Amino acid sequence: MRIAGGWQITGTKQWITSGDRAGCVVVWAVTEPGAGHKGITAFVVPGQAPGISAVRLEDKLGLHGSSTAQLVLDRVAVGDDAVLGEVGAGFALAMIALDGGRIGIASQAVGIARGALEAAVRYAGERRTFGQPIIKHQAIGSMLADAATWLDAAELLALRAAYLKQTRQPFSQAAAMAKLFASEHAWKICDICLQVHGGYGYVRDFPVERALRDVRVTRIYEGTSEIQRIVIARNLARG
Repeated sequence: MRIAGGWQITGTKQWITSGDRAGCVVVWAVTEPGAGHKGITAFVVPGQAPGISAVRLEDKLGLHGSSTAQLVLDRVAVGDDAVLGEVGAGFALAMIALDGGRIGIASQAVGIARGALEAAVRYAGERRTFGQPIIKHQAIGSMLADAATWLDAAELLALRAAYLKQTRQPFSQAAAMAKLFASEHAWKICDICLQVHGGYGYVRDFPVERALRDVRVTRIYEGTSEIQRIVIARNLARG
């Protein structure tokens, strides 16, 4: 709401990455009720501003190295200089942030899968059965070949989307495709890598069980895989 010299923000937001330790946060708030998406404004708010508190930290399946918080804003006062962009233009900024964020999540999925694949190839070269490394067994080699092919394809899709964004070309569909393919196939790659390790893949002495836990969320945040398919289909329909 409007106050003298600025704004007062009250509300709650869930699933904030590093919300308990961020130096500043971008807050999207309704500044004109009834105006739909044109009534949303983005604000840059100091993370330690009076009235901000992290009231809950999620106990997640993976990504234990990154905190995820619920933030409560109770009458947080900011000046007009805290407005990011223009008043009422927050929705457009949110859509731009989402598109760019999907490239980041695609890259994250690629990175996790690459670490898992490197570990699986290394293990398959060291582990021997029937007198030879298991990577030379056709079943294992075929699984790793699929994983390597998917990984390269995912990386190229992410790089294409990043290039389009960097060169200021339309990139929404490319970002959705990269995020969809990379997250879905990174999950498959990590599952293959755990399988290659056999029972050792299921224990924390080896890194692939962490990769499988960490990569799962890439199919969810910055828009689920189902949302990415909707975005892609809508762009196809527009021609």
